[in-house]
Amino acid sequence: MAEATRNPAPYTEADLSLIKRIIPHRYPFLFIDKVRDIVPFEGGVGIKNVTCNEPHFQGHFPDEPVMPGVTLVEAMAQTAAIVVGISMNIIDQPMLTYFMGIDKCKFRRMVVPGDVAELHVKAIRGGGKIWKFEGRALVDGQLCASAEFTAMMARKEDE
Repeated sequence: MAEATRNPAPYTEADLSLIKRIIPHRYPFLFIDKVRDIVPFEGGVGIKNVTCNEPHFQGHFPDEPVMPGVTLVEAMAQTAAIVVGISMNIIDQPMLTYFMGIDKCKFRRMVVPGDVAELHVKAIRGGGKIWKFEGRALVDGQLCASAEFTAMMARKEDE
């Protein structure tokens, strides 16, 4: 298996196919549809098309579906993992991503079926296994959630 390097992969956006080559998440826990505006070691913007068919809406809440706040934070983290994957050129490698901390998390607006959430992530610290990001989820330019989060990406055999 190829070693991760600090030479970024030549991508400024990631479609669903590339996302699946970087992170291990799959339905029903894959919360991003694409990532655009990727700047290696700096940040990017994830896109989440929220639909009524998502399994969490069966219980959150059946008569008034609202995307759980924790899934918005997870979607921001998945977006950040794509930025890390591109930055470190770790595509097609068996990587796992682990949350290490979530700080300054706030929820400001509900996200509901039909919304398109933009997940803006900016690297605060990174370059190795452990990265810290600042994230904001927006719908129609309105802030829905924000958080700082720290995560580690490691090869499966490094666990």
